[in-house]
Amino acid sequence: MRFLHSLLFLAAGAAQAASTWGFDDATVSVSSKKGAGAKEKFNEKAPLPQSIVLGSSDSLKILLTAKEGGKGKRPHQAFVMLQEPTTGLEAPFPLTVKDNGKAVVEIKHSDLPTQLAASTTPLKASLILASFGAAEGINKPIFDIDVATEPNATPIVAEKPMRYGKLDDIHHEFRADPKSPPKVISLVFVLAVLATVPALFIGWLTLGANVSHLSKAINAAPLAHGVFFGSIVAMEGVFYMYYASWNLFQTLPVIGVVGAATFLSGTKALGEVQSRRLAGER
Repeated sequence: MRFLHSLLFLAAGAAQAASTWGFDDATVSVSSKKGAGAKEKFNEKAPLPQSIVLGSSDSLKILLTAKEGGKGKRPHQAFVMLQEPTTGLEAPFPLTVKDNGKAVVEIKHSDLPTQLAASTTPLKASLILASFGAAEGINKPIFDIDVATEPNATPIVAEKPMRYGKLDDIHHEFRADPKSPPKVISLVFVLAVLATVPALFIGWLTLGANVSHLSKAINAAPLAHGVFFGSIVAMEGVFYMYYASWNLFQTLPVIGVVGAATFLSGTKALGEVQSRRLAGER
């Protein structure tokens, strides 16, 4: 009894392993705007002996039933592959398949890639069915397609496909560095600034600048007043270096250091001036 069960189990496993995908009730038809065209039946044993003519305004429709082990079933992969025999280029067209295996696909002339539409040799059409499991998939030639064009139609020119390879050198021209204005213009503005210096001193004297307090201010806070005045002169020097040769990345750190010195020393220096003002000396 156990021997009989073992034989049945082995027979079932062998039958499952030997099952393959196939198709049945397959037809191909060509339709155009002018009306229905030819309709042919084909099977998986041998492809159609004659080519299917597909005009520029035609569409090709394929109907079939996908089967696994003789039973209608929906495969995981089901599509018609068109191949240009000269170049080997291929284009897949997936089938719409129901659970019972009924499948259909429609291929229009306008759906063909340029390389296939411009082919002067018949295209090879193959049916591919496969799925998960032990069943073996199939890749069967079913017929040839002769791509026809209208007599007065514009000829289709297949573009050369892009390939990886050496490209032309890229020569990039960088924009020239920014330049300072002409020295003549800069000199005019310098003279304009220097011309205001006498007016500044005259204004100080007219408004009552206490020049006599200079020695007292220096004696009270010599470091603060010295650093404050020196930082102002240094800032002017930084601006001159930026005009002459420095770039922005060289100038900004120095401005940060000089500005910090101006702020710290200026606080002490102006505090000393305020103390004399509160004492009534100014």
